[in-house]
Amino acid sequence: MKRNLTPGNAAFTAASRNLTPIATAVAILIAGAGFAQAQEAVQPTAVVTVSGVRAALEQSLKQKRNADSVVEVVTAEDIGKMPDRNVADAIQRLPGVNTQSSAGGEGGFGENDRVSLRGTSPSLQQTLFNGHAISTGDWFVLNQFGGNVGRSSSFSLLPSELVSSVVVKKSATADLVEGGVSGAIDVITRRPLEFKKPITVEGSIQAVYNDLAKKTEPQFSAMVNWKNDSNTLGVMVQGFSQKTSVRRDGQEILGYTTIQPTSAAAQKDPSLAGVTLPIFIGSTLFEQKKTREGGAFDIEFKASKDLTLDVNGFYSELKAPHQNTNVLAAPGNTINRDGGVPLPGYVVRNGTLVKASFASNSGEVDNIYRPDAGGKAYYLDFNFKYRATPDLFFTGKVGKTHGVGYDRKDVYYQNNLNGGMSYALNGMSPATVAFPGGTPEKPFTTAWAGGGEAQSVDKEQYAQADGELRVGKGILDGVKFGARVTDHKRSAEHPLEMGLGPLGKTNPGPVWNGTMYPGNFGSNLGGNLPHNFFLYDGAALAAWAAIPGNRRTDAVARHNWKDEFKLQEKTSAIYGMANLAGEGWSGNAGLRAVRTKQTSTVNEANGPNVGSDFGSYKTVVYERTYTDYLPSANVKFDLRDDLVVRAALAKTVARPDYSALGGAVSLNDDALSGTKGNVYLNPVRSNNAEASIEWYFAPKSAVSMGLFYMDLTSVVAQRGITSTYLNSKTGKEASYGITESYNTKGKNKGVELSYQQPLFNNFGVLLNYTYANGKLNDGGELLNASKDTYNVTAFYEDSRFSGRLAYNYRSAYKAGVDRSASQHVEGSGGLAGSLNYKINENFTITFDALNLTNTTIKMYADNKDQPRAFYSNGRTFYLGLRGKM
Repeated sequence: MKRNLTPGNAAFTAASRNLTPIATAVAILIAGAGFAQAQEAVQPTAVVTVSGVRAALEQSLKQKRNADSVVEVVTAEDIGKMPDRNVADAIQRLPGVNTQSSAGGEGGFGENDRVSLRGTSPSLQQTLFNGHAISTGDWFVLNQFGGNVGRSSSFSLLPSELVSSVVVKKSATADLVEGGVSGAIDVITRRPLEFKKPITVEGSIQAVYNDLAKKTEPQFSAMVNWKNDSNTLGVMVQGFSQKTSVRRDGQEILGYTTIQPTSAAAQKDPSLAGVTLPIFIGSTLFEQKKTREGGAFDIEFKASKDLTLDVNGFYSELKAPHQNTNVLAAPGNTINRDGGVPLPGYVVRNGTLVKASFASNSGEVDNIYRPDAGGKAYYLDFNFKYRATPDLFFTGKVGKTHGVGYDRKDVYYQNNLNGGMSYALNGMSPATVAFPGGTPEKPFTTAWAGGGEAQSVDKEQYAQADGELRVGKGILDGVKFGARVTDHKRSAEHPLEMGLGPLGKTNPGPVWNGTMYPGNFGSNLGGNLPHNFFLYDGAALAAWAAIPGNRRTDAVARHNWKDEFKLQEKTSAIYGMANLAGEGWSGNAGLRAVRTKQTSTVNEANGPNVGSDFGSYKTVVYERTYTDYLPSANVKFDLRDDLVVRAALAKTVARPDYSALGGAVSLNDDALSGTKGNVYLNPVRSNNAEASIEWYFAPKSAVSMGLFYMDLTSVVAQRGITSTYLNSKTGKEASYGITESYNTKGKNKGVELSYQQPLFNNFGVLLNYTYANGKLNDGGELLNASKDTYNVTAFYEDSRFSGRLAYNYRSAYKAGVDRSASQHVEGSGGLAGSLNYKINENFTITFDALNLTNTTIKMYADNKDQPRAFYSNGRTFYLGLRGKM
């Protein structure tokens, strides 16, 4: 079945109509700049490797000051000297940059994984590697299919050792790849001919220790660069191997539901009808050993003084096997599914049943073992630079990128819990939970079993060519033009979701060797979490799962088609841009036009395809094509040598998350909740404006203020609907609360303040603050919008020793909707530190510490009487030796 959603001529008419306000503003901006005589435009400083913290900060300021658009820059020494383990860590202290430690489905961890700009979703910024896209691979299964398949890149695959600089582009230019409404993050790698010496060798060895996991692991990185004496041929090879042990203690409230009027509890006390209560309250222990391995290469050849050729590639794989155990009280299922009635003494506050006891508990112990989970990504890129005449230059690139997130051979086993259950929610402190009469310290009977395989595949082929002509007449300094085409494919695959087999409840459960939860489980979370729970060994779970009859392993019957989708996007873009300059000012103005052809292949319920336990289905293909015209203008006024004023206007576009477009339905049969995509979604579109002033009042020093405004004429939000689906656990139809994406409008506006200065000879300080007020026009919350973000960094450096302390804070934000309930992250901050001692010109001892404040990640639903999760990841320390020659 095929349905054509192409808007046709009406879309082009609407696009032209939407162009008018921005085009007018661009004309005003250009006219305002045209009062002066032409001069040579100031070009951004080339990226170079610098030595020392102060020199690196100076280099970053130079690039920021000289750029014609609004940018922030982190250079190589910044990344090497800061306590930063990946690229997300490296840029989180820039103004307007927010990070989070999850993509949405897996909760919070100790390593920053996603980056957002100016209080918007990570999917609304564009992540580039040397100007081209990079595919991603998410290691957590719920980010591989279902409602959390996003567009944002996983920075956990990108170690900072590979990076020369990171440029955060906050204002759009016509030559910038479209796809970022809030801006773009361009990760720049090192090039062989940039090095000073014919042979350069760098390397590091580290030991990493986490005080919660109480394990020490090794980490290595190395780089070798060679270039010939004539500086025409260079080869660079880099490699890394990084292991980390992870332990996360947590309490999870897995969704909220309302007490049904027909339930026995509401029949006994009608005032309970419609009251909200937790579906599950779990004590969850997560353990993992991550191994990140990979490398990069670059071959650069200067064939002549006018032609330079370069081929480079990157590969990274994150192996992330893990085990997660969750001991669950189940108030929601106890009342609504199994007819439980709370004992006298229950408490309702703010519409929520915050305290209750039950004679029996519908809870369970979830034992999840995923021995083969991970993600990998690579790219291969060829590019050239050619000077056709002294004033005409051409550049181009062609390449491909491929990413896979995978989960194989996983085991899901549930134990019943005997006895009763009581709980009390304590706001933003962990809930009090007890199991009176029960024995959670040893395994009880089998409740359910499953597991299976899933993966997401993300790949793109791209080609682009750009030209630049220097003119130098009047205010026209030059023109730039180019074209780009891409073919992007994303698929979510769930080929096997096992269920309980015919012998699963009659055969003995997994062999338990007497292991228990750690004695200090939850000690960092506050409250009084119980910890006297049994703990299976992962190998024992795998052995039980391998016994024939314990699980249903039929690949046809257990193919979960409703979780799957395929999406293809083909784009073609052209642009033209004028570089403008006059006495004391410079800028650019241009137009980018991009056409997107989108094909979504989804599986819908009730069709001719049968043979699966998940019901019959039909495969439907949806097609649509749309065109965006994206004007932009940037201007910079050098009022004095030390004072710069900027302004920018642009129309921008970002395409919705893959799962939002995919249309697949992903269900949770325990919580009776799920997510559903929407193939009819329009892209996110925004009209952006900003202005800033920068005062470079002393060497290596600056203070700046910027204002930004985003008129989101189309943005993706989420809403709840109710639909009926087959419950694969019970085999019966049931009503599910479904989270669905839809288009609406919104606004985001704010201010950025920044200050940095060396103090008292060897000391220095960096401060910045961002206020972002993002909201939907209907009063709803803009996803991932923190109103307040600030960073405080103090450093010391002399000829031998350097040290830094960096504190980062972001206020509360809504991360999304999970199990039909909002998921807010409470505001929090973290302190990181770095010490370096230079033994000689070749060797430096390094010490880094992350999360020194041992911050607890706290989440809540619609209000703080409805907590969602509390996570502790512990402090992490790195001790190492870095060498170069």
